[in-house]
Amino acid sequence: MPSIKELEDLVVQVRRDILRQVHKVNSGHPGGSLGCAEFFVALFQEVMSRKEGFDMNGADEDLFFLSNGHISPVFYSVLARSGYFPVEELNTFRLLNSRLQGHPTTHEGLPGIRVASGSLGQGISVAIGAALAKKLNNDQHLVYTLCGDGELQEGQNWEAIMYAASNKVDNLIVSIDFNGQQIDGSLDQVLSMGNLRAKFEAFGWLVIDVPQGNDLESIMSGLQTAKDHTRKGQPICVLLHTIMGHGVDFMMHTHAWHGKAPNDDQLATALEQNPETLGDY
Repeated sequence: MPSIKELEDLVVQVRRDILRQVHKVNSGHPGGSLGCAEFFVALFQEVMSRKEGFDMNGADEDLFFLSNGHISPVFYSVLARSGYFPVEELNTFRLLNSRLQGHPTTHEGLPGIRVASGSLGQGISVAIGAALAKKLNNDQHLVYTLCGDGELQEGQNWEAIMYAASNKVDNLIVSIDFNGQQIDGSLDQVLSMGNLRAKFEAFGWLVIDVPQGNDLESIMSGLQTAKDHTRKGQPICVLLHTIMGHGVDFMMHTHAWHGKAPNDDQLATALEQNPETLGDY
C-alpha cells in the first residue's frame, strides 16, 4: 500500500500532467481537473478494488464512471500513472486520432474508459445500470461515479437519484465535486442548487460530507465510511467540498479556469508551485 507521502507526490505529478496536457494544445479544462486530483489518486490508488489488466465486462472488481467528462486531463493522468496505459501517451491529449480525446470515448479502446462521457447528467444513470448488473450477477464489488455540482442542474440526474433510492441500489457510491463553480460563473449566480445534502436525503440517500475535499486522508476516510454503509438499503452520496484550480494559486476559487489553458508564463508559474516528483512524460 502506498504511503501518504507517496500519494501526495503522485497528486503533485498529476497536477503537472494536467497543466502540461492542457497547455500543449491550448485547450481543455484545468480548473475542475486540478480540484479533483486528490480524489482520483485516493480512489484509484487506495479505495477501489481493481484487477490486473482491463476488460469492459468489469466483473469481480469495482467500477468507476466519470460523469463530468470534461475533466478528462485528471482522469487520463491517474489512469496512466495507475498502469492502464503508457504515461507517454499523455503527450497525445486532444490531438487528431488520439485515444485521449477532450471527453473520454470508448471507440478507440482506451483502457480504463468504460463509457463515453461529457454530455452532462448521464453518469449516475450509467452507474445505476452497472450496479444493478453486479447485483444480478451476485458480484459483491461496488460502483463509483463522480459528478460535478453544476451538472446536477440537469434533470436526468434527479430521475436517476429517485430510481436508485426507490430500488435500493445500495452498492453505488456517487461523489459530487462540490466546488461551487461552473463554466459561466458561480453555482449561485447561474442556478443555485440550494442545500444538496438536504436534497439527497429527501430523495432517500445516505449523505457523507467531506469538508476538506482536497485532503487525501479526509477523502479516503469519507470514502471508507461510504463503503462501510453499502449494502444497507440506501445509495450513498459523498459531498466533496473541493476548490476549483486547487494547487495553483492564480487558478483557485474562480470559474475563470474552468475551460481555459495557461499560456507559457502561466504554465511556468504553475509548475514552479508543483515541483516534479515522479518524472514528467
